[in-house]
Amino acid sequence: MNQPLAYVHPGAKIAKNVVIEPFTTIHNNVVIGEGTWIGSSVTIMEGARIGKNCNIFPGAVISGIPQDLKFDDEVTTAEIGDNTTIREFVTINRGTVDRMKTVIGSNCLLMAYSHVAHDCIIGDHCIFSNNTTLAGHITVGDYVILAGMTAVHQFCQIGNHAFVTGGSLVRKDVPPYVKAGREPLSYVGINSIGLRRRGFSSEKIQEIQKIYRILYQQNYNNSQASEIIEAEMEATPERDEILQFIRNSQRGIMKGYISTIGN
Repeated sequence: MNQPLAYVHPGAKIAKNVVIEPFTTIHNNVVIGEGTWIGSSVTIMEGARIGKNCNIFPGAVISGIPQDLKFDDEVTTAEIGDNTTIREFVTINRGTVDRMKTVIGSNCLLMAYSHVAHDCIIGDHCIFSNNTTLAGHITVGDYVILAGMTAVHQFCQIGNHAFVTGGSLVRKDVPPYVKAGREPLSYVGINSIGLRRRGFSSEKIQEIQKIYRILYQQNYNNSQASEIIEAEMEATPERDEILQFIRNSQRGIMKGYISTIGN
């Protein structure tokens, strides 16, 4: 249902039961799936691919061109999965030649004023609180929570089920299943509350805790800790995921917490 005060380019492909509120502008080469609601004063630019049953609130700008001086008007996309909510004044830029797309997964919530830059790949079931800012080329796993005012450096990776506390500056990769906090950003434990909510057993949570004690609390470097974890811990999907994340990290993983009291 299109309001008469909304503008929809004839080249946009809009499912029949999409609701578009007044003063919204939808450009050419846009696809919007069934059951999606587009609030007033939203701008959806070329290359947007929006899934089913999404909610996009007033002031959001989806698929704006990248804020990258190297961008040369490549034909790229900004893709949003099903059942995702984009709150007020969120900005999501489309991709560049690097990945050719920016992706937000399904069942995500991006709260007001969040920004996702070009070539970011965001998993499913993620929550970004108000004013979360992601630079370009960032990869975020599933079930990640970034609390308010978090800023993530370009090319960083954040693993599945990680939780980053509010006001954090993420300069290094954040491994799966952890809580990250303090300044500089450091390991402060595993995300045990989130894991319990998602059905992880007590035994599985204890296994993950043991892995991170070896990595962060026994004075080994990352290579030594990885070797010990692989040798002493039973092979499980979670163990192997953590080891692979550490070994594939390009920016290096965040450190354990170092107290500066008295320094």
